[in-house]
Amino acid sequence: MFDFDPRDLDSRDDERHVTNRGSRGGSGDRDREDDPSQPEIRPRQREDDNARTLGRGPGGDRQNADEHGRDRRDDARWPEREREDRERNADPRDAFTRHVDLPRGREREIVRDRDREYTLRGSESRTLATVGAFRVVSSRDLRDHRDHPVDPRSGDLRHLREQGLVETIRIAGSRDYAVALTKEGRSLLESHRDRDRDGGQTFYAGAKRERELEHDVQVYRAYEREAERLQERGARVERIVLDYELKREYQRWLHERDRDRSDCNGRPDRDEHEIEQWAREHDLPYFDDQVHFPDVRLEYEEPDGRHDHCDVEVVTVHYRGGHGAAVSRSGFSCYGGSSARIGGRSGGGRGGGRSGGLAEELWY
Repeated sequence: MFDFDPRDLDSRDDERHVTNRGSRGGSGDRDREDDPSQPEIRPRQREDDNARTLGRGPGGDRQNADEHGRDRRDDARWPEREREDRERNADPRDAFTRHVDLPRGREREIVRDRDREYTLRGSESRTLATVGAFRVVSSRDLRDHRDHPVDPRSGDLRHLREQGLVETIRIAGSRDYAVALTKEGRSLLESHRDRDRDGGQTFYAGAKRERELEHDVQVYRAYEREAERLQERGARVERIVLDYELKREYQRWLHERDRDRSDCNGRPDRDEHEIEQWAREHDLPYFDDQVHFPDVRLEYEEPDGRHDHCDVEVVTVHYRGGHGAAVSRSGFSCYGGSSARIGGRSGGGRGGGRSGGLAEELWY
C-alpha cells in the first residue's frame, strides 16, 4: 500500500509455507528442451571460462593483465573498454543474478543446496533471482534462453516448477499468471549468495498479497522502465528494495523502545517529530501525519561511481481522491499501470520494456 499508518503492525514478512510443488521427476509429456537427446547436463563449474565473474570488483592482477603481462588499465582505450563492460552488464534483467553464483550459460548445470540437487541454465537462474527480488512477477515478463516469453506450461518455467523452486498463481479475472518462489527456491538463492557483496539483495518466497497480485506484478514492469532510463545515462542498478522491507525497518524502529516493556499497549512510543526525522533520514516523504512508502526503491551507481536511489510507485485505475492526491505529493516516479483483467484497458506503452501490454508511462 502507498500510505502507512504507524500504528499498524505488518506481519506479512514471515515467509509462508508454499504448496503445489510438483515433483522433480517430471511426466511423460516433458517438453522438447528436456528431451534426453539434448546435450547432457554439466556439473556446476565455478571456474567456467564462459561464466561472468560475480561481484568481485576489478579482480586480481591476472584479470587486469593482457597476454604479455601488461596491465590493461595502462592502455589508452581502457576507459572506453571499461565503459563497454559496464554497458554489457547493465541489462535490467541481470541486476539480481549479480548477487548469486548460479549458472549463466545456455546448457543446464547441476547445482546443490543442502542435500538436494537441481539443474539450471542461465535464463532459469535469472528467473529465480528476479522473481525472488520482486516476490511476484508475471510470467509474461520473464524470458527463456531464446529470449522468448516463458510459458507456464512448458520450458523453463515448467522445469523450475517440477523441481519445486517456483509456484504459479492465476491472477483472478485474467489469463495472466504470477510467479513466486517456494521456500526451496529462496533457499537455493541464499545458499549461492555472493557473500563478498555489501548491501545484498533481499529475496522473498510466496505470494503474500494474493488479492493484490494485479497491482504487484506491475511493480517489475515499472522497475524495467525506470532501470532502462538509468541505463541510458550509464547508471547501473545495484539492487531494489520493496515496500515490505522499508516498512519492516520502520516498524522495528517504531517499537524499539517498548520491546521489553511489560506494560506496553502495542502503540509505538514515538512522537510526530521523531517520525518525521526518521522519514527525512530515509529520504521518504512525510505529510498528513504519515510516512509514505514507494512500491519499489532502485539503488544504483552512477558512471562516476556515486551511489543514489530513486523511488517508484505503481498507479492503477483504483487510485482516486485523497489517495491519488497523496501520490502526486510524494515526489515518487509514478508508473501508470492498468487492468490485467479480461476485457480491461490494456494501456498504450511498451509494458515491461519488452513484453508489452499493461504499462502506459512513467511521469515525475
